[in-house]
Amino acid sequence: MNQQELQSLRDLIGRHKRYDWMFGILGILALMVGVLTFLILFMDMAIQGMGRIDGEFFTSFPSRRAEDAGILSAWVGSVLVMLVTAVAAVPLGVAAGVYLEEYAPKNWVTDIIEINVTNLAGVPSIIYGLLALGLFVYTFGLGHSILTAGLTLALLILPVVIVATRESIRAIPVMVREGAYGCGATTWQVVRDHIVPYSSAGIMTGVIIGMARAIGETAPIITIGALTFIAFLPTPPFVGDPPAGLFDWLFSPFTVMPIQMFNWTSRPEAAFQENAAAAGFILVFMTLLMNGTAIWLRYRMRKNINW
Repeated sequence: MNQQELQSLRDLIGRHKRYDWMFGILGILALMVGVLTFLILFMDMAIQGMGRIDGEFFTSFPSRRAEDAGILSAWVGSVLVMLVTAVAAVPLGVAAGVYLEEYAPKNWVTDIIEINVTNLAGVPSIIYGLLALGLFVYTFGLGHSILTAGLTLALLILPVVIVATRESIRAIPVMVREGAYGCGATTWQVVRDHIVPYSSAGIMTGVIIGMARAIGETAPIITIGALTFIAFLPTPPFVGDPPAGLFDWLFSPFTVMPIQMFNWTSRPEAAFQENAAAAGFILVFMTLLMNGTAIWLRYRMRKNINW
């Protein structure tokens, strides 16, 4: 290589390094725009609504007087709906992911299923609300209940859970399976003793992120008929005259945090706007806490895995 070719190569490397530096700066700027926008909105909600966050705000029902209004029925409804969502979506999603990755034959049928599962993860949430309205409310007659809301959000996060489960399973080294099969283990023994335990960190991360998305959804909940004003809680099991059944609360009317915020923001009084900001701050904090928990669980569980 002569001197001219060497200089040309150096110029090419230098030019590419400049491109890398410019792209890195552009990426940092794009990241800062998103982060700063979120921080500004989050701090604005905190400043506007922090004065309303106290014990009574969590233990009071909504009221037509802003100073007496609280989020008791909203946060209780959110917790109950998320409970139904987790019970419905997590076992089904994990089982479907394990089946598609470990048991299903590789043919055109499973290819179509995989494509549809991936596409369903990007479907707008309002479509799930319309589906639930026709299926759960009118066809199955479940009404505008906690059960309907939980099943609707379970459908919403089911593709996320399936995809997260499959990606976590794919991350397991092939030698783990080969070693287990070489020792005479059956497919079920491999899945039970190796695949699911080793992939549990990624699965839990996907589940919590999906739940964090579901807790803030508004469109499908409005579509299936969630109440915007509710001043009572579902009757606990074995309470009342006659005593309520163990699962009667599943068919109770409900509201959730995003619906309560929507109700308050639609009112012109400044005091209700403060209530909405306080509820929004709590909801965002809950979402950040769930995402932080997912990161922590993934770190702790992966740290304890020795291949």
